[in-house]
Amino acid sequence: MAAYRHQRATGPATVLAIGKANPPTAFPQSEYPDFFFDITNCNDKTALKAKFARICKNSGINKRYFHCTAEILRANPCMCTYKEASLNVRQDIAIREVPRLAEKAAIKALEEWGQPRRQITHMVFATTSGVNMPGADLTLTRMLGLNPNVTRTMLYQQGCFGGATVMRVAKDLAENNKGARVLAVVSELTCVTFRAPHEEHLDNLVGSAIFGDGAAALVVGSDPVPELEKPQFEIHWSGETVLPESDGAIEGRLTEAGLIFHLLKDVPGLISRNTLPIFNKALEVAGSPSWNDIFWCVHPGGRAILDEVEKTLNLKVEKMMATREVLFDYGNMSGASVLFVLDQLRKRSAAMNACNTGEGCEWGLVVAFGPGLTVEVSVLKAIPTNSA
Repeated sequence: MAAYRHQRATGPATVLAIGKANPPTAFPQSEYPDFFFDITNCNDKTALKAKFARICKNSGINKRYFHCTAEILRANPCMCTYKEASLNVRQDIAIREVPRLAEKAAIKALEEWGQPRRQITHMVFATTSGVNMPGADLTLTRMLGLNPNVTRTMLYQQGCFGGATVMRVAKDLAENNKGARVLAVVSELTCVTFRAPHEEHLDNLVGSAIFGDGAAALVVGSDPVPELEKPQFEIHWSGETVLPESDGAIEGRLTEAGLIFHLLKDVPGLISRNTLPIFNKALEVAGSPSWNDIFWCVHPGGRAILDEVEKTLNLKVEKMMATREVLFDYGNMSGASVLFVLDQLRKRSAAMNACNTGEGCEWGLVVAFGPGLTVEVSVLKAIPTNSA
């Protein structure tokens, strides 16, 4: 009997489809301070409300989407205090709604891909919203009617770099298993972090001003089938690093009151000062082009972070436009955000009649950052379009 020989793919992992979804309820950013302080019974904190209103005004955000409407929050008043025990309520919402939102994004990705669902061989699912066994990965597998032998990987508590993480894991799975088709999903809800404002927790105030709900999904595979699959981007390198002197910069603790975030004020500076080494290493794959000769798919972590990165790298204004547009339209959806930006990049490319999916640039970087302070980077190669 011949010895078993594992077969690997020939070409690089390729993004074959992208889907995204949000809850139906959108809150205009200009109206959110009144809603937030009213629903949490904190209108008497006039100075804190004025500060929150300034943060919202300067956030670069126009609107955000939330599952937790006024009706849901009024039905669960323990979520509207500062630190009342409410983990069970938050968990119940997350365990039910995280896979539901993921399903909407996954269906869109699968429809764009256009192949039978039975051809999905692997799933990678990331969320920072709720923890349960079996996880949201199994729930989603059943909701989509995928084969029960789909190989699943569940990632919890990755935070804002979760979208880049699922891309990296999907790349490894696709390239190391011939014929693999990976469904990579991120689904995030703010039900685990919503709470009343407090004068002693101003970093929570910032989070309340920028975070929103969203889910995104990719279909990833190597060696696309001609005429049947339509590649969007090739993934040529992925890596991760922890920035120096960043311990405690972004932290989250799961408590009886839900997930409580702590952010250092200098997060934008830490990122802008310390990411050049991993950027330079990543771009060696592409022949080390200049910063303005590549496309940028950056996690919209906040306006100040984008401003600092743009300034440090001396980027042209248009290089961050896809990221800023996602921030404007959705806010920071944690791990799902960077995949929204990837979708926005290809849409912008089509709108400008670019020669490829990377706004006319052959190479680009996916950049996401979160707890650690961890930075995830992938090198993408754009795919020529019909206009090329």
